[in-house]
Amino acid sequence: MDHSGHGTMVDLPPFTLGRGLEPSFDAFFLVGCLLALLLYGYGVVRLMRRGDAWPVGRTVSFVLGVLSIALVMCTKLNDYGMVMFSVHMVQHMVISMLSPILLLLGAPITLALRALPTAGRGRKGPRELLLMLLHSRYMKVITHPAFTIPMFIASLYALYFTPLFDFLMESKPGHIAMMVHFLAVGLVFFWPIMGVDPGPHRPGYVMRMLELFAGMPFHAFFGIALMMASEPMIGTYMNPPASLGIDALADQQAGGGIAWAFSEIPSVVVLVALMFQWRKSEEREAKRKDRAADRDGDKELEAYNAYLASLNARSQ
Repeated sequence: MDHSGHGTMVDLPPFTLGRGLEPSFDAFFLVGCLLALLLYGYGVVRLMRRGDAWPVGRTVSFVLGVLSIALVMCTKLNDYGMVMFSVHMVQHMVISMLSPILLLLGAPITLALRALPTAGRGRKGPRELLLMLLHSRYMKVITHPAFTIPMFIASLYALYFTPLFDFLMESKPGHIAMMVHFLAVGLVFFWPIMGVDPGPHRPGYVMRMLELFAGMPFHAFFGIALMMASEPMIGTYMNPPASLGIDALADQQAGGGIAWAFSEIPSVVVLVALMFQWRKSEEREAKRKDRAADRDGDKELEAYNAYLASLNARSQ
């Protein structure tokens, strides 16, 4: 690939895209995905050998989340994303909104806390270090809505509408850093909202929904701004390769449509998950109250029987 000017490439037939990529570019995400699957699988196997159960749905969700990252970053889709804004926007939406939700539904932190052994009294092993991180001031800051919502919004407007995006797209490490940033922002934004894994902030279900809807509209506004633009706004994609036969403005408008449409999909998925969790929580609370009522009822019966016994003793 020959990135020059605004990040354009030499005119190559579409089927030859990516032949000049360095192996390390794809390998970074590929190794990360394989490592994540191996660690998660190790945790599940460890629980099973111990006789503990782990929901199959969580495993499926996590695997799908990892595969979604591999799909957009370790295939030819990534090559086209370097020269087509619409494809890049698919990558961005998947890795920042769909992948984090699937990964979080897999509850990897909960799995790690259950699978990792305790280090013993006075010692700190991986499990203890993970607990320290979860309760650290740093985690309290980066998972607080006052941080996550502005960061979620800034990742769109402050990146795409400033020269920073073109600067990052000029190099492979810059592109990798940008995608890792998208994934990290998505994880810290949805983590408190999903509420599957333990974390510093555990807001109520109504507050989680408010946090969700506070960030989602800005994705729609971002997409609409790109769709209504009368000229290309992203420097990197102003001069697409002639061999692709695409118009820069039309490609940008298509990318805006993808951003607008994709903002609705995660909202529905997360909302359904929250409603399901809320219902399960209400059922558990009802069962807890029933058990408490049964215990209280037994105590009342015992007290009444004792009272009758005392009256009988007095009469005799």
